[in-house]
Amino acid sequence: MKLVTAVVKPFKLDEIKVAVKAAGVTGLTVTQARGFGSSGSHIEVYRGREYEFDFTDKIRVECICTDEQADTIIDAIVGAARTDTVGDGIAWITDVEHVVHVRTGERGPGAV
Repeated sequence: MKLVTAVVKPFKLDEIKVAVKAAGVTGLTVTQARGFGSSGSHIEVYRGREYEFDFTDKIRVECICTDEQADTIIDAIVGAARTDTVGDGIAWITDVEHVVHVRTGERGPGAV
């Protein structure tokens, strides 16, 4: 099993949800995140004062899937999240050793 994770711009969430559902995803976890990448910080002026913003708002999208589904799902997320501008985000795939469905106690790939 795999964990597909992406940190992307928040306004792309609806497009990502549609794309992963089309890719066969039945469950998705979304959390708010803040961070910075290679673009670093930026300065904005508010009421005549300069403010430096080190972190930008992002969302973290996570999905556990089978090994076979991982590339399809990450391609769907990346395709839906891409704006071709700085700060589009990052996505990665991690191995998942074990899964237990809390309600039923079911274990393994069937629990996803």
